Amino acid sequence: MATPGRPSVALTGAVVGDLGPVADAQVRIRTTTFQTRTDAQGRFALAGVPPDRRVELTAFSPGHYIAGPVAAATGDRDVIIRLARFTSEDHPDYRWVSARRSGDEFNCENCHADGLRPELLLPFDEWTRDAHGTSAVNPRFLSVYNGTDLGGTRRSPNTRYVWVKDYGRMTLPPDPAKPDFGPGYALDGLDTPGNCAECHAPAAAGGAPSYSINPNAVSGAGREGVTCDVCHKLIAVKLAPTSGVPVENMPGVLSMVFRRPGPERQLFIGPLDDVKGDDTFAPIQRSSDACAACHSAQFWGVSIYDSYGEWRRSPYADPVKGKTCQECHMPRRGVTRFVRADKGGLERNPATIFSHLMPGAADAELLRNTVTLDVRAQNSGTRIEVDVRLTNANAGHHVPTDHPSRNMLLAVSAVDAQGRPLTSAGSQVIPEWGGVGSAPDDYAGRPGKGYAKILKDRWTGVVPTIAYWRPTILQADTRLAALATDVTHYSFLLPPGAGDVAVKATVIFRRAFKSLSDAKQWNTPDIEMASKKVMVRRV
Repeated sequence: MATPGRPSVALTGAVVGDLGPVADAQVRIRTTTFQTRTDAQGRFALAGVPPDRRVELTAFSPGHYIAGPVAAATGDRDVIIRLARFTSEDHPDYRWVSARRSGDEFNCENCHADGLRPELLLPFDEWTRDAHGTSAVNPRFLSVYNGTDLGGTRRSPNTRYVWVKDYGRMTLPPDPAKPDFGPGYALDGLDTPGNCAECHAPAAAGGAPSYSINPNAVSGAGREGVTCDVCHKLIAVKLAPTSGVPVENMPGVLSMVFRRPGPERQLFIGPLDDVKGDDTFAPIQRSSDACAACHSAQFWGVSIYDSYGEWRRSPYADPVKGKTCQECHMPRRGVTRFVRADKGGLERNPATIFSHLMPGAADAELLRNTVTLDVRAQNSGTRIEVDVRLTNANAGHHVPTDHPSRNMLLAVSAVDAQGRPLTSAGSQVIPEWGGVGSAPDDYAGRPGKGYAKILKDRWTGVVPTIAYWRPTILQADTRLAALATDVTHYSFLLPPGAGDVAVKATVIFRRAFKSLSDAKQWNTPDIEMASKKVMVRRV
């Protein structure tokens, strides 16, 4: 930072707290990487600062608000930076702040949005377009919770039960003679509203008794899904010491450790240690652990959501060579401010600003950058023999991951020079859940493979099921782990005079099994993740 050929001088001072000097506090020239730490007596010295340089200093130590900015100049001595402690206790009666402008000075939209200039990619403007911001009111989520179609007007019949002496009440399969719009938690007549809100509406569930929030009844900040204030009150996530993931039956807010303030002073927790205001820094804000509470969950002893656990067990979790969840799902987009300039936003290194448009299962660009496809085909004289290698090249977890309705299909075909399909002579085919029928998107029975986590309802035998709130069995898991490669083989009969043959392999992603999507009328289009065609010359 010093200018060549010019003398540099030190800027010195001390960081003090309520009980006196604060050792090992971080002192920074605001918005820069120019920093130091205090010694055992709380003193600091910033050396190498060019002469005549005016700067703003901040200080941070765990358990304290960020202090500053304090104006200083090179050569100053005995600059004092005062730290104030924030609450050491969580206050469950805290009223969550709405992200939206509603007259509260702390509403995020006040400073982190510019509706007239969306190209600025400010956090609020991105969050409103992200699935986290709509998780509480997502029509697909509510249609699963309520057992309805997407419009919410048509509902499956209530779940039928039978009493069995040795087991008690057991679930019966749906009545095939009645309309079926897919399963729903609310159809089962259970004693509580369940724990869906613990992840989908954490502002409503946080502070309420466990399993007490009906997602249909949330209001205020609770309707904002994973709203800003929830993430920015997060200071830790409770992880089991043996597995490294949240314990069973503790999803979402039940595993989150908050620091919700009392009435004395607000508190926001973020990934930077030099922010002005009622702010502090916590390492979890830059860590994959922040995602663990909602992206790792077991029910009835079966792992259902586990993208965090899959990441943790993969090479991506290596602290030196790996990647955090944020690096893929909150990527830096080159913006230099996260607060509007007219609200005091400062120019920053774009590498320090996380995007809040968090791409996931609906993002075609992200999915297309996930897998790689290699196709090798040869003419054996009477057949075309094909090997397909599918690799999870860029996802730090399994693909597909999390919700067990998500699936991926590999479809392989061969046509002759006139475009006529060759007959498959192999046994490697797409399973029934790829769609039974003659429609173009009914893939069952065609050459290829399906990749999914397949759950079976323990009592009804329905498979695949997404009603994981009931006892289920993991029947199969054919998904691709991080960096894993799957190789499949196909054979096609080569008729006389077929000429050149074109072999094509295509990978598509579906957010739900076709039968479920059809029943609930989600009408979610397939996303093509990869496609490759090779030509086989006639012999």
